[in-house]
Amino acid sequence: VLIEGVLFRARYLGSTQLVCEGQPTKSTRMMQAEEAVSRIKALSPDGEPQPSTEVDLFISTEKIMVLNTDLKEIMMDHALRTISYIADIGDLVVLMARRRFVPQEVDSGDSGGGAANATNGNQSGASQTGTTPPQKTGAGPKGNRTPKMICHVFESEEAQFIAQSIGQAFQVAYMEFLKANGIEDHSFMKEMDYQEVLNSQEIFGDELEIFAKKELQKEVVVPKAKGEILGVVIVESGWGSMLPTVVIANLASAGAAARCGQLNIGDQIIAINGLSLVGLPLSTCQSYIKNTKNQTVVKFTVVPCAPVVEVKIKRPNTKYQLGFSVQNGVICSLLRGGIAERGGVRVGHRIIEINNQSVVAVPHEKIVNLLATSVGEILMKTMPTSMFRLLTGQENPVYI
Repeated sequence: VLIEGVLFRARYLGSTQLVCEGQPTKSTRMMQAEEAVSRIKALSPDGEPQPSTEVDLFISTEKIMVLNTDLKEIMMDHALRTISYIADIGDLVVLMARRRFVPQEVDSGDSGGGAANATNGNQSGASQTGTTPPQKTGAGPKGNRTPKMICHVFESEEAQFIAQSIGQAFQVAYMEFLKANGIEDHSFMKEMDYQEVLNSQEIFGDELEIFAKKELQKEVVVPKAKGEILGVVIVESGWGSMLPTVVIANLASAGAAARCGQLNIGDQIIAINGLSLVGLPLSTCQSYIKNTKNQTVVKFTVVPCAPVVEVKIKRPNTKYQLGFSVQNGVICSLLRGGIAERGGVRVGHRIIEINNQSVVAVPHEKIVNLLATSVGEILMKTMPTSMFRLLTGQENPVYI
């Protein structure tokens, strides 16, 4: 699912229903969000911590899903078009979704019906879709029908990031809708200019050119004794890299691969003995390398690369969400088609530097704040987390 959207870890505090009539203003929506928070917090006994459930909040241009982290079950699944408002209040996020009209006689706790289409309250220019009109019920009395809104409350240190990501998902979805239907909305595009921001991104170091040119690839022949392992550790290049393959993360100092003197940490392996490793799972690539144990000569096709990946992201304003999430310095999810993906950010990489400032020993909250407030050209240096842990002695290498 990470390929299709961005994932955030959060704590689910609860849900409540509110009456929603007419076309509420933004200030009214915010008041409703605050009321929802008050209702949920009122359920917690005085002096006791707020009950919560660890969840993963999945955001894409199609839907918002809430998954129970422990049970690995889907708790909620809302189509993006049903979301009417998102509010971040401190470290809380309130997600509001339209529900079907229900009779006033029905208790407000009734869950009857799924969500109906609603306007995105955060985006200008978004098309509005009304709910299906109530059907006639014959001669019986027609009870008053009141629109209800379900409000989900979450707690997260990345509350602002979550709200921005949902807003960005609306923007991208609306752009795709315009493009698919051949519609031009100049006022919306002028306000957003998101496509221009995307188009301005470039892979730092011309990574695409490096992998596209055959002459930049290198054939390396490794002689070794029969029964001897090559003495390498490989890791995945990371989702988001131009070429999904494996990277040399460590070399045994006295191993065959190190003795040949032509392989280095950071080199990306394209093939081994003529067998392409591009796009294969890490375990399969490891098996291919292990299978060379009884050979006396092994031929590698590699692209020489530095162990550290340099990323340059152009962000003119903080209103443009970067499109990736970080946990303890590690990039754990990436929004497909977002600014970060275009700039070369990769899932599973450890951030080493941001704008020439080392963040190796910087707390998670400070890294998040640094990324949230950075504008202009954002320069980052990253490397696969496994490689980082090996190079810093946090893990012992297991050579193959």
